[in-house]
Amino acid sequence: MARYVGQRLLQMIPVFFGATLLIYALVFAMPGDPIQAMGGERGLPIAMANRIRAEYHLDQPFFVQYWYYIKGVFTLDLGMSFQRRPVFDIIAQVYPTTAKLAVYALAIEGILGVAVGLISGIRRGGIFDTSFLAVSLVVISIPTFVIGFVLQYFIGLKAGILPATATGGASWRALTLPAITLGSVSFAYVLRLTRTSVIETQTADFVRTAMAKGVTRRKVVTGHILRNSLIPVVTFLGGDLGALMGGAIVTEGVFHVNGIGHTLYRAITRGEPTTVVSIVTVLVIVIMIANLLVDLLYAALDPRIRYAK
Repeated sequence: MARYVGQRLLQMIPVFFGATLLIYALVFAMPGDPIQAMGGERGLPIAMANRIRAEYHLDQPFFVQYWYYIKGVFTLDLGMSFQRRPVFDIIAQVYPTTAKLAVYALAIEGILGVAVGLISGIRRGGIFDTSFLAVSLVVISIPTFVIGFVLQYFIGLKAGILPATATGGASWRALTLPAITLGSVSFAYVLRLTRTSVIETQTADFVRTAMAKGVTRRKVVTGHILRNSLIPVVTFLGGDLGALMGGAIVTEGVFHVNGIGHTLYRAITRGEPTTVVSIVTVLVIVIMIANLLVDLLYAALDPRIRYAK
């Protein structure tokens, strides 16, 4: 296992440099001059514009700029935003909120999706199964922002059960509606994926053997069917965790959550390439770590899986 972890960590190195190089090239290849845009319609004086370009190393060749950028990543110096705030401080301020929201949404979609999918798979063709298949189809068909507005209007504004926005803070109660909205579509996919996997696993030889030996139905379901059915679900949840940690721009915008997604959107609209690149780099690292954790969970779920030595 230790050797496998070392190999996976080594594989992450070229992925990291390749992804960051591509991101850096795409962001700084965008048309327009963000420095001149800081001056509005009148622009900036030539001397001031040149000074700002030199400060951000924008007057250097591309690979020199990339070197300064990578050097800053490893020294936790992500540069300054155009508002003269350290980008690292900006990310450190908003990312805990996004992480909290992501964990909340992942718990909702993971626990409820697996539970409902397990029951639907075991009771295939029943009223419970048919009802939730229809519900999942409806949820998948509706855009996320529509679900957010509906929950915000009926539960937040009309009923007043939960806060309609998270402007008052990032408490668990304030993040409930955003978490439900963010996890609703993934809940539908987890439900369907779990149901399909449970139906396939029920016909496996090891399940029939366990039942023939007199193992109780509960132990068969939890120890054999559920455990082996979770492998594709964990793969989906691992990828979804990286996406959730990346921040949902639409959801955070609807509920006014001051998270990384909303910060990224503002940085894009303001034309701040340094902030955009730094935030995306953090998201790349989070997604790589999430994928590594998913690979390591396989051995715990299925002892038959053996990593290549």
